[in-house]
Amino acid sequence: MKLEENKTQTFRWRTWLLLVLLAFSVAVYFIYPFDSKATQEVDKKADKKGKGMSSVTAEPVILADVPIYLNGLGTVTGLRTVTVRSRVDGELLRVLYKEGAMVKEGDLLAEIDPRNYQIQLMQVEGQLLRDEALLKNAELDADRYKTLLAQDSIAAQQVATQESLVKQYQGTVATDKALVANAKLQLSYTRITAPISGRLGLRLVDQGNIIKASDTAGLAVITQIQPISVVFTLPEDALPAVMPSLNTGKPLAVEAFDRSGKNKLAVGQLLAVDNQIDPSTGTVKLKSQFANTDGALFVNQFVNVRMLMETLHSVPIIPSSAVQNGEKGSFVYVLKDDQTVTVRPVKLGTVNGENVAVLEGLKAQELIVIDGTDKLREGAKVKRVTNEPIPENKGSKSNHGK
Repeated sequence: MKLEENKTQTFRWRTWLLLVLLAFSVAVYFIYPFDSKATQEVDKKADKKGKGMSSVTAEPVILADVPIYLNGLGTVTGLRTVTVRSRVDGELLRVLYKEGAMVKEGDLLAEIDPRNYQIQLMQVEGQLLRDEALLKNAELDADRYKTLLAQDSIAAQQVATQESLVKQYQGTVATDKALVANAKLQLSYTRITAPISGRLGLRLVDQGNIIKASDTAGLAVITQIQPISVVFTLPEDALPAVMPSLNTGKPLAVEAFDRSGKNKLAVGQLLAVDNQIDPSTGTVKLKSQFANTDGALFVNQFVNVRMLMETLHSVPIIPSSAVQNGEKGSFVYVLKDDQTVTVRPVKLGTVNGENVAVLEGLKAQELIVIDGTDKLREGAKVKRVTNEPIPENKGSKSNHGK
């Protein structure tokens, strides 16, 4: 009996559950269409007000001159570098230069004890005086012998011997004069002067040291930094573009930037191209020269180099952020008058900072999307967001963004 009662209760519960589900289904059937219609009406109103569209930022295409550069990596080198060495031996009496200072050619840098060379000069000068006196006496005797020979008072052999003695003394005097000149030259070497104009390095020898002409270290190093040069490399494929200008004497402007490539340090011009290509790297060395009047370039400094090859005039320019890449290449989204976007393939040129030149595909003043391109597609309706007024072409009115 109990089993039958349990079955009856279960049947009743199932019946009630089916009735509740049936009632809920009927309610949904009659209520949902009205809600859907209301939602559609709201969506239509939202669309009319511009809600639900993708918000994008668009800017007009502008025309500008675009420079075309060749980029390379370079090292600053001194136009001339000289190690100042002594030409004579002796004690270094004075060091007259300041480390790191700029010097001019001929400036006195240091002095060596000159007394030994002054004494040598005095010796050869005394020897010269003695030999000049002997020469003069021999010349007088030669003149007297010639007079006696004319009177047939002496033999001709004696006259010839005296004339030979005169020539001997003349040679001795000439040798003495050379010794005097050499002694004066050695004495002048005790005053060490700057062979070129440039910047001095750190002092290599202190006052009081005995220095020799055979010392290889030298006293200091002078590097010419005004002007200064930069040696940089370019791929060998760039040579056909560089050589015609170099051969015709056309100056090519070269710009030197710091390691980050953001700060311009100096502007110069191409000086020379190396005579061979490095087979291990496929690059060629080029040398450029800079005035460096402000001293911004230092020897052995690493720099990024840009060499201006030519300038394209009145070329469409767009921000790099507007360029999209697809299977068929680069393209941009162009905003039309009806607030829809269209896909426009473009051919890109030189990148200059945050902008890129467009060689084909765009015209001036066309609006391109630079932000909000993630969900765009061909023909999508968008809302333009801008804080700037839309530029107008002369002679026509534009309704972009309205």
